[in-house]
Amino acid sequence: AQAIPDEPGTAAALAVQYVNKNGGGGRKVTFSSKNVANDTVSVEVKRETPGFFAKVLGIDSVQVGARATARASGLDQAKWVAPITVNIKHPKLNCGSTGTPPRPVPCFGQPTQLDLLNLKAPNSSDAAGAFGLINLDRSDSGSVGSGTLADWVTRGFDDYMDKGIYTSVPSAKFNDSKFKSALNFRRGDVLLFPIYTTILGTGSNAEYNVVGWVGFEVSDYQASGSTGWVRGSFTKVIWDAVQSQSGAGLNYGARAIQLIE
Repeated sequence: AQAIPDEPGTAAALAVQYVNKNGGGGRKVTFSSKNVANDTVSVEVKRETPGFFAKVLGIDSVQVGARATARASGLDQAKWVAPITVNIKHPKLNCGSTGTPPRPVPCFGQPTQLDLLNLKAPNSSDAAGAFGLINLDRSDSGSVGSGTLADWVTRGFDDYMDKGIYTSVPSAKFNDSKFKSALNFRRGDVLLFPIYTTILGTGSNAEYNVVGWVGFEVSDYQASGSTGWVRGSFTKVIWDAVQSQSGAGLNYGARAIQLIE
């Protein structure tokens, strides 16, 4: 199921490989569609096995079978999210588009950089004091501490995050020693970052409109004063999440897999 819906051929080959490693037998791999094309895979296996009690009746073996079905979907809610935002207009988040309305397809595997700096645009008060960090905990209306931010980088936010409005974390807290240590610890790992379309308001009242999530493999990190960056690449990822029932968000590359049969 890891390869669906984008690569059904690869998914079929992996299913056959798994069956062969676990005793073999006749197998049938089929694909179906619920939210998007080829988002569901079913594997049916039949094989002969010795019939212990059946031998009383003169039957040496019996045929047994099993069937399993899994579905891949985009995310409605995601767990273990890290507090660094990605603007939906980031160039490497836009290597194409799909769906109606169109949604960006990331440039998976291509080196890129996420800048951590003051997001305030010229001639606008919006995003003043916002530096790309987000408060993932809607129950906390105060300013998130550096230790909490560092913990969210190290382990991820320990709750399911849904789409919608989230407040900014004001000031350049990515320059804190705890935050730096956390990102250094996660070098080479894949983190899940929220994608936003707009940020309105100022300071801790600035609000991001989160529309999805994207996997990011961290390769390097630097911070000095009020600026910094995280380098790496966007990547496809299977995540601990609540599945979307509409297929929305699948093309950001973050998916949830569910065994449905």
